[in-house]
Amino acid sequence: MSFDALIIGGGPAGMSCALVLGSAKPKPFATNKNIGIIMHQKTSHLQNALLNNVLGLKPGTLGKDILENGKQQLKDLYPHVSQIEKEKVKSVSKITEGFIIETNKNTYKAKSIVIAVGYTSLLTIKGLENYIESHPLAAIEKDRIWLKNKNHLIEEDLYVAGSLAGWRSQFAMASGSGAQVATDILTKWNNGKHTKIHDKISS
Repeated sequence: MSFDALIIGGGPAGMSCALVLGSAKPKPFATNKNIGIIMHQKTSHLQNALLNNVLGLKPGTLGKDILENGKQQLKDLYPHVSQIEKEKVKSVSKITEGFIIETNKNTYKAKSIVIAVGYTSLLTIKGLENYIESHPLAAIEKDRIWLKNKNHLIEEDLYVAGSLAGWRSQFAMASGSGAQVATDILTKWNNGKHTKIHDKISS
C-alpha cells in the first residue's frame, strides 16, 4: 500500500497529526491524499498518565482513555485515514520518491513519513540510527533520545513529532507538536501556502 503521508506512532503526537491531516480532506489540495497511521500505543507514556492540568480536559482524565477515545474519534470523523493495528515498524529506507517502511507483517511506501514514537533509548527502527542523539531537554540519568531535526524536519519529507522531536514529555506539548507537523505537511501539499485547518460554528 502507498501513502502520501504515513505516521508511525499512535500516541498524542501521532494521533493529533492524523486528526489534523484527516480534517483537511474537503480542501482541494488534500482531497485525493492517502493518509495512514501505524498505531504504536503500548509503550506510550500516556498509558499510565493521570491528567489534571490540561486545558479542556476534565480533571482526572486517564491517558489510556484518551488513547482509546482518540482512535475512535479518528475513525468516526475521518474514516479515510487508514489505521494500521498490531504492526511494529522494523525499518525505514529512503528511495527516489519517498520511503519504504517495513513492519513485522507488511511493506508500505510513503512520500512523507512522521516518526511519533516514544523517546526512550530502546528505539529499534533501522534506518534512523544516524539521527539519534541524547535528548536536549531530559535529565541525563533518564537516558532519553531525540531524532535531530530542525522545526520537526529531519530531512526532506521525513518528520518527527512529540518528545522524540526534542520536546519535554508533556501531553499538551506532544499533541501540539503533532498538529504542527500536520500543518507543515498540508502547507507543502498546498504549494507552500501556509495552511491550517479550523472548524467553525455556522452562523
